[in-house]
Amino acid sequence: MDNKAVLDLPMEKNDANAKTIREYLKTLLSTVWEEEESFSGKHPFGNSGWQGDVYQALVAGGAILGTCDEDGYATDYDRNEAAAIIQKAIRSLT
Repeated sequence: MDNKAVLDLPMEKNDANAKTIREYLKTLLSTVWEEEESFSGKHPFGNSGWQGDVYQALVAGGAILGTCDEDGYATDYDRNEAAAIIQKAIRSLT
């Protein structure tokens, strides 16, 4: 899956109220910028599982192999692969 397709994957309900991975990452960066040293990398949107929201979208969208449990959370996926895909997509932004 190419970077644009990854960034355009839809997201389930999340604390950033983002509809796509692209929108989620833009909101995350904007929050870092606005909050400066007060930014919480552990709880950027009040939730410590924030990376899981993005990884769930990767699994649900078929970008990586894995499953989603009955609550919609991604399970049985390669976290390193997921992180690498997101890093590559972020670096592709122009």
